[in-house]
Amino acid sequence: MRLFDTSRSILKRDPAAKSLVEVLLLYPGVHALAFYRVAHVFYKWHLFFVARLISQLARLFTGIEIHPGATIGKRCFIDHGMGLVIGETTIIGDDCTLYHGVTLGGKSSEQAKRHPTLKNNVVVGANAQVLGDIIINEHATIGANAVVTKDVSAYDVVVGIPAKRLVK
Repeated sequence: MRLFDTSRSILKRDPAAKSLVEVLLLYPGVHALAFYRVAHVFYKWHLFFVARLISQLARLFTGIEIHPGATIGKRCFIDHGMGLVIGETTIIGDDCTLYHGVTLGGKSSEQAKRHPTLKNNVVVGANAQVLGDIIINEHATIGANAVVTKDVSAYDVVVGIPAKRLVK
């Protein structure tokens, strides 16, 4: 059912989407999330090899790499998606939008939380890099090509390298 909820949400949020069938069959972000949901179950069962195998098949088919250990909420919209990477300890809330080339990556190799947390309704623009154990709060927007290494407050818009808050 989650796949249909995600697809309906995409249909509402993407003006290019013309039908539910189109979204289900032709959107690689939907396919990557479907693979992820299956891989995540195997990951939780500690069948790590099977989980990674499924995630690598998803990467092969979609160009989107989602570690099966990541936690992704409801109705996540991966738009275009090619080159998108989501690290193992990433947490993504509900109704987030991620564009192509986004990296939700780590800054260390420690066995700890090392990837970002995105709260609900976050938008991450194309090719943005969000790195480390940081929190991007509700309704925040990360601009295209931004490099974010510090927490972002709710409703803020950050852009640039390094990312800085836009004054409204």
